[in-house]
Amino acid sequence: MSTERKPYLEAWLRRTGRELSASGRLSEVALILSRKKGDDTGVWAERLRRILGREEDPGFELLTEIDAILARPARRDVTAVPGHDLFG
Repeated sequence: MSTERKPYLEAWLRRTGRELSASGRLSEVALILSRKKGDDTGVWAERLRRILGREEDPGFELLTEIDAILARPARRDVTAVPGHDLFG
């Protein structure tokens, strides 16, 4: 880990930290990464925490992969049942 960070990396870490602070968002990104790249969701969640805590530098590939995931809207856990309106 470099002691002198590039300004763009610091900006990315701040922005990504804000986005992953939403409830369940870090777990969702960890799940997506585990499905795409292998390894356990818990391992990815811990790695994301280390990156956000500045204990580990993300490689360029991982940084862009996380950006691509965060660019998509957050998944909704609500399962729609056709013909059943919640308020109907």
